[in-house]
Amino acid sequence: MRRKDRQVTDFHAIKRIIDECEIIRIGLVDDDMYPYIVPLNFAYETKGEQIYLYLHGAMAGRKYELMKKNGVCSFEMDCAHKMVTMPESKNVTMHYKSLMGKANIEFLEGDDKAAGLDIIMARNEMTRDFEYNKALVPHTAVIKLTVTECSGKANPA
Repeated sequence: MRRKDRQVTDFHAIKRIIDECEIIRIGLVDDDMYPYIVPLNFAYETKGEQIYLYLHGAMAGRKYELMKKNGVCSFEMDCAHKMVTMPESKNVTMHYKSLMGKANIEFLEGDDKAAGLDIIMARNEMTRDFEYNKALVPHTAVIKLTVTECSGKANPA
């Protein structure tokens, strides 16, 4: 990382960034070698300093097929954007917080699938106690990303 002064390495600071982010973008690769980038809602949990990210979606389509085919992805999330002008120095900067990394993809089944959906639902205050339609669980893909690399960068306000 070129700007070491903006590097975020503290695990608790990384978790705070994840808490602030609403969307994750995953990058998948197809045979044409162009990245396929998909924005998604997500939730997460940690065990020790291991981060697990949870996603859900249809059990069909390009995203699903590429995840099944490759078993790995890259990811990015960012938040706290604010453009700042500094008239005295005639400079401009952007405040932000971001994370990016790599992860292994695992499709959950059975009780693990239901638990993954519960983690996703618990992330948002509106859905935390919402009784969702359990009949849809067998028709929903629930994906667990095990983070293998993660780097953070921030220019906080």
